[in-house]
Amino acid sequence: MPGANRMLILLTVINLFNFLDRYVLSAVLEPIKAELNIKNDGDMGRMATAFMLGYFLTSPIFGYLGDRLSRKKLMAIGIIGWSLGTCLTGIAQGFSFMIFCRVMVGLGEASFGAIGPAVISDAFESKRRNKAITIFSLAIPLGAALGFALGGVIAANLGWRSAFFITGIPGFLLAVLLFFVPEPERGQSEEGAVSTEKITVKRLWSLFSNREYLFVNLGYIFYTFAMGAFSFWGPAFLHRVHGLDVADASLFLGPTLVVGGILGTLIGGYFANKWRERSPSGYAKLLVISVLCAVPFSFISFLTENTLLSMVCIALSLIFLFQSTGPINTVIVESVAPNMRASAMAICIFMIHAFGDLWSPELVGRVSDQFGGNLRIGMLILPGAFLLAAVFWFFLIKEQDKKGALGLLKGK
Repeated sequence: MPGANRMLILLTVINLFNFLDRYVLSAVLEPIKAELNIKNDGDMGRMATAFMLGYFLTSPIFGYLGDRLSRKKLMAIGIIGWSLGTCLTGIAQGFSFMIFCRVMVGLGEASFGAIGPAVISDAFESKRRNKAITIFSLAIPLGAALGFALGGVIAANLGWRSAFFITGIPGFLLAVLLFFVPEPERGQSEEGAVSTEKITVKRLWSLFSNREYLFVNLGYIFYTFAMGAFSFWGPAFLHRVHGLDVADASLFLGPTLVVGGILGTLIGGYFANKWRERSPSGYAKLLVISVLCAVPFSFISFLTENTLLSMVCIALSLIFLFQSTGPINTVIVESVAPNMRASAMAICIFMIHAFGDLWSPELVGRVSDQFGGNLRIGMLILPGAFLLAAVFWFFLIKEQDKKGALGLLKGK
């Protein structure tokens, strides 16, 4: 598609701010807790729950609209919404208004999260699609890292409220720039005829009988459960358990996410493409192997008393865990018909957050509270979730091999 690369660059930058605005909160949890007089970790975790409520409850609506209406307009509305919510977080004077702001950020991000990958899938043919989605996915670790790093640095120098103003404002400009790039037709990069059948409740319900779609999402639920809780509590874990101050913990996690995220995403995208050329289940094999390699390092990072060893193991875990970011989304969009991609992504978002990180930060906080604020014990839940993700992705390997043998695997 003419202009596809320009569109990919802009969507990747927007995705970076998507995750930056989401994760800046984690870098300033301790000063917020002190200033707003929030009593316990469970209530702090509820701020993440509030974001996820706004995010996953509206994602099916945006997915449905994204398969019917102008996707640029829907994404622009979402960008403006989350940017406004981020800025308003900076003026919160109480816990209730803070919860409202985080719901608003979630509402805005739901639109872009459901529609962005579907637009990229329509702009790039199958052979280039995973590479494009891998590039788009690089914004996840970069954005999260900038959220941690900028949040901690800005809070240390200008106060935690300024962190939300400075990171939220650029989104308004990005929403305008979106109207200067082309929007691909639905299914335009597919070979052969593309279904134009209307999206109905019956067709959406059929996704749950699509075993490939179901297995990738069940694994994704447990992966998101663990990643969401770690991203929320990571800086606080290093601060409490290993004695790093808030700024140093954020500055460690920021560069670690950048380097680990970029390395992991690029390595994962490269090997996923190579293995897919040899096997119908190449993407799924990458998912299983990468998450299993991360499990022992994540256990050690939470158990060890040695600060340096903990930090090294966190970095190694992230390199392995980010290898799955591109292939996961490629499997999802290729497991369904082109005119259902936005809906499929939206239902995926609903499931991974409703059953994943909607409640995992609060659960970790509650477990910590039960053990006298011992965050180490709460974090030990997370490696077990990664193991469960590997189990479902192993079933995905079997399903993709079976479809490949029958010549039914899309994108192959």
